[in-house]
Amino acid sequence: MNASGLSLNRSGNASLRWGDGLLITPTGRAYDCLQPEDIVFLEADGTCPPGQLAPSSEWRFHCDILRAFADVHAVVHAHSPHATALACLGEGIPAFHYMVAAAGGDRIPCADYATFGTPELSANVLRALDGGLHACLMANHGQVATGRTLDEAYALAWEVENLARQYMLARSLGATRNLSGEEMARVLAKFRDYGRQPTDD
Repeated sequence: MNASGLSLNRSGNASLRWGDGLLITPTGRAYDCLQPEDIVFLEADGTCPPGQLAPSSEWRFHCDILRAFADVHAVVHAHSPHATALACLGEGIPAFHYMVAAAGGDRIPCADYATFGTPELSANVLRALDGGLHACLMANHGQVATGRTLDEAYALAWEVENLARQYMLARSLGATRNLSGEEMARVLAKFRDYGRQPTDD
């Protein structure tokens, strides 16, 4: 996440469903210095067994997302520049481009602001993801992307950042010509098989 520029310094975090709980990045550790033994195991309710580093301060919404959505197995949270800039305006990403459907809906919403690491923030994120969405922005904070695997969640986080950048570029030239709900419904139907080969699971 650092090397690619998706999330700078020690910002952002990632988790993966594991057994009856999850694995999550520790708080305050630079990504390029992490070792396998630094990754923290949490019980499904967020309990951290002793003898480990402290988990990310955002462990709560990771736990809550994995508990709420059975098809989600990984979560990536990033402070990516363009998505965060939009989030600081309290704006989501409308259907200005059909690739918005990659996040599972006809828009990428912005969750209401709440202090980081709080139950209120987690509730706001869950509300924004309700209805089958795979990603959202977080007001005055950053973005969250989910997936069946860490690679999938990371790729979606990059897609959200790319869409945010394109949306800001388009907005700098004028109002965007957003796609209709009917067209996005057609796009979403096509996305059920988008990018899949016959041999894919």
